[in-house]
Amino acid sequence: MFSSVRNIYRLFGIARTLARYDALFPLETAEIAPGLVRAAKLLARKETAGRPGERLAAALQELGPSFIKLGQALSTRSDFLGEEGAADLSELQDHLPPFSGAEARATIARDLNADMDSLFQSFDDEPIAAASIAQVHFAVTSDGDEVAVKVLRPGIEEAFAKDFELFRWLAGMAERTRPELRRLKPLEIIRTFEETVRMEMDLRLEAAAAGELAENFAGNSSFRVPSVDWSRTARRVMTLERVGGVPIDERQALIDAGLEPAEILRKSAAAFFKQVFRDGYFHADQHPGNLFVGEDGDIIAVDFGIMGRLDKPTRRYLGEMLMNFLNRDYRRVAEIHFEAGYVPADKSVEAFAQACRSIAEPILDRPQNEISIARLLSQLFQVTETFEMETQPQLLLLQKTMLVAEGVGRKIYPEANMWFLAQPLIEGWMEDNMGPEAQIAEAVAEVAEGLRRLPKVVADIEKSASVIAGGGLKIDAKSVLGVMGTQKPRFQITSRMYLLVIAALILVLILI
Repeated sequence: MFSSVRNIYRLFGIARTLARYDALFPLETAEIAPGLVRAAKLLARKETAGRPGERLAAALQELGPSFIKLGQALSTRSDFLGEEGAADLSELQDHLPPFSGAEARATIARDLNADMDSLFQSFDDEPIAAASIAQVHFAVTSDGDEVAVKVLRPGIEEAFAKDFELFRWLAGMAERTRPELRRLKPLEIIRTFEETVRMEMDLRLEAAAAGELAENFAGNSSFRVPSVDWSRTARRVMTLERVGGVPIDERQALIDAGLEPAEILRKSAAAFFKQVFRDGYFHADQHPGNLFVGEDGDIIAVDFGIMGRLDKPTRRYLGEMLMNFLNRDYRRVAEIHFEAGYVPADKSVEAFAQACRSIAEPILDRPQNEISIARLLSQLFQVTETFEMETQPQLLLLQKTMLVAEGVGRKIYPEANMWFLAQPLIEGWMEDNMGPEAQIAEAVAEVAEGLRRLPKVVADIEKSASVIAGGGLKIDAKSVLGVMGTQKPRFQITSRMYLLVIAALILVLILI
């Protein structure tokens, strides 16, 4: 009861701020507390011009760190805010006034349990960047290494915890009062957002993300990740190798440095492909401030607070979907969505293929360098309501990342399209992972895993039989039949296994 009253009071204050910027439409669309929203609208004077998404971004900036992060998360939701509104929120800048160097020093000393003089020869009190969660200082370690030290804002965990409670309450209210919004999974969005931010607030996890990405590109001279100084890293402090270079979107500066923009775009496209398709682990905040080009032309990434993961089946569906969109095979695009379970089986494949065509043709009919796959996916997400297609959070994060990557690519080399540069790589990956050899290899792996588990399965059966024989377990026949009728067996003989068996038999015959 008390928490609800507190949330209503806070919501009124937020609504007044949104009303000042004429940005109440998210609350109005969700029909959350309509009376309160109307009151806030009457009491507030409008102060901002511009598009709705621009006004919303300005209001969220004023509301503080949690709302800035929420706005960035909502920038992936073109299905909720529309393509223009989502694009405007993607421009929301995560910049806040810095906290003092003295506070940063105190946090470092406390978290590392050491005196600053023993850790660093020098430490710049003025940060080079200050965002909603942390800020970054340059320093020189006691070993003489030049480093960048990231430090969490004081009290940031408590501030976010209070706002998370409000966001969950609002999302739950939206699902209760507007059942049609459940398809968009507002509560799941907030929970995912909360999980992401909590991970950002443990800098050990960000350091681990940097380490994993570096391992994935070990031996690759075209894409580099700064090394982690683990001895100077803790929950609220992270120390990385200091790197320099030209911001990747400054085309003229690249040319002045003797670098070829077309080659930089080729490297960028290849690195993006390898992260998404090869590794299924990608840097999900690839704006120009986080990507630099070294003097030898290598691309250097920083800031690993937001990372995305895609499992292998999702990567396969995504790769095949992209290739068939580019080849304008809309029937196959539709079939892929049904095979992946993204669209309910009772919907029409033909109708969905028609919808895909209506979205893709205006985009694919443009000059090659103007084709936006991210925009295509964004519009595809907007037709989900018609086909009762549930939101795919993992693809939304990727779509946002693709949108930013495309924008950077056009600034580097406007004459080319990064997706056409990456197309041969994607096709090669699909051949390696979806061809007959790949299927046989997976079948072998499945059988091997089944054989590995076999002793445990046998032991479990023997144990169960012993219990039954002793009269310790009674099973109702109807229950057994019900389970058999409603659940799939955990282990099935697949077509791939049949192929493997046939191959084994042939091998035996040859040897005989």
